[in-house]
Parts: sequence; structure tokens; C-alpha cells
Amino acid sequence: MKALNEGGLGFHETKKIGAGSVIQDTTKKFEPGDDIKFLNVPQTVLNSIQRIAKKDSEIKFPISMELDDLEKFETIEEVKVTVVYCIDLSSTMKYSVGAGESSRIEAAKKALWSLYVLNKKFFPNDTIYIIGFGSFASKIDPHDIPYLKTYDANDNFLHYTNYQAAFRLALKILKHDGAQNKRIVMITDGQPSACFIDNENQKNRILTDKPYSHFYIPDDATLSKLKIEHEIKLDTGGDVVYLCYRYRQVDPFIKSRTLSEAKKCKHERIEVDTIMVSEEDELLSYVESLERQLKGRAYYINPANIDKILINDFISHKKKILISTNRW
Repeated sequence: MKALNEGGLGFHETKKIGAGSVIQDTTKKFEPGDDIKFLNVPQTVLNSIQRIAKKDSEIKFPISMELDDLEKFETIEEVKVTVVYCIDLSSTMKYSVGAGESSRIEAAKKALWSLYVLNKKFFPNDTIYIIGFGSFASKIDPHDIPYLKTYDANDNFLHYTNYQAAFRLALKILKHDGAQNKRIVMITDGQPSACFIDNENQKNRILTDKPYSHFYIPDDATLSKLKIEHEIKLDTGGDVVYLCYRYRQVDPFIKSRTLSEAKKCKHERIEVDTIMVSEEDELLSYVESLERQLKGRAYYINPANIDKILINDFISHKKKILISTNRW
């Protein structure tokens, strides 16, 4: 959150020196139009004394001051951010590390709820949206985070992982938001296994290569059931979804479509970070590759040890480990 641009008034500190409310240790000459409340009084008096001492050997009181004597503390701007947190609700998220251990979805919900609460507490001017996604994506009420459940394999093909659906809905939301600083944070266990098909040509191309490929569009009964029983309104728009789960691999077409949608977000100056919740090292490679191409950050969490986080920063090209001093 430190790498921010100028934007609407909020509580995030930027690295930009100029008009703002966060006082720095550094100073500059006072200029007409600057806020007098940031005047560095001791340095201003010292400047006056030094100027007078160069002309006269005697310092007389009251000290006369000139405009060039005035010096003020530099300030930095505080801005607000709009964040869309996207949590993976696909069926693989219900897996546990071992008997009695926390599942991926429970670890993901803890991470998401913590982020939401901290965001609201320390940055109250921020706007926060929550998206849950499987084969399709939907907006989630933040207060429902603790009660979220994964889709099951018998949920009419809704249990696949469609990153593109999350990116597309997040982009739709953020395009209507006026904040200068926008961010998408994905919380997932690894690799996408679904994407949208835009036209028949794409579908035929896939079928030519893989004749037994499966495509899905939810029927009205499924959509109605989700809305009535779970208050979930899927962002479908009549889209057809290509489903292809490959163990520890990503279908090339799905990989291409996912990256393309993510790059649309980057084109709109939206930062994309990923929180990876998994104990399988083999699943980390896809997220690492995606964030490297997006120049974002990947955060790796093992569900069995949520207090320890590995950060792979492709902005500063650094890796570091954070360890919490508090246990859950």
C-alpha cells in the first residue's frame, strides 16, 4: 500500500513530497501559498539570526524577519484507495493439510477478515469490495466473510476456479469508482481451471484440439436457487465457461485468457496482488509467474502456519519473510 499515486484525501501515506498533512523531518523554504501551520519556528528564527549576524555583529531584539527567513516542514499527501478482495470459493479450497488441520478456505477467510478489519480501522476513507469466485464471480457482503463456504463438486459445475471471472467483475466495479489508487487482491490456492469463451470460433478451436472439452452455462433454476438460498447473484451475462481441471497444470487457453484479463486491469492502472493459501509448493509457480508478468506481489501462506508469510515482491525484486508475534 506504500506505492501509491496522488488521489482523493484519505489515510494512506504516499512517497510524494508536496501538499499534504503528514509532517516530515525535512524542511524547505516557505513560499507564498504554503500553509503557515507547518512553519518550522526554531529554524526560521535561526535563519533570521544568521542573516542579521552576517551584516551586524550585534543581535537586537525583537528580531526582524524577512520572507526568505521562513522555513517550513515538508509534508506528504495522504490518499484513499479502493480495494477489491477476491476470495477463491472453488472446491479445492476445502482441502486440509492433514487431520485436524485448518482448511485452505478457513485460512483464506482469516486472512480476508483480518485485512478487511484492519483496512476499516486504519484507513476508514478507503472503499472496500469483496468478490467470491468459482466458475463465476459474485459480490459478497463483507459481514458474510466468516460464513463463506466453498462450492462442491455437485454444485452444477460452479466449483471450478475462474480467475478471469474475478478480474472481470473487479474491473467492472473499479471502472465506476473515482479513486486514483485502485487495487485487486486475489486470495486463492493456486491455479485457474476455467475461463470465459467469447464466441463460437474460440469454442471450435478448443474442440478441434480437445474434442472432449466441457463447456458450461448455468441454467435459470441454478441461478434462482443461489439467489434465494444463499443470496448470491452470479455475474454471468450469458457467458459460456470453458472448464478444464489439470492436476498441478494450467490449460494453455485458460492461462492465456486469465493473463489477458489481468493485463486489462493493469492497463486501467489497477494494481494486482495475490495471496496464495496452499501447502503445496507445486501450486506456487503459476501465481509467481502471473505476478512477475503483472509486476505485482505474491504472498504465500501455509494454512497450517498462517502466522508466517513469504512475500515475493516483483516491484522491488525482493523476497522476505514476515512472522507474526501474535498467534491466532
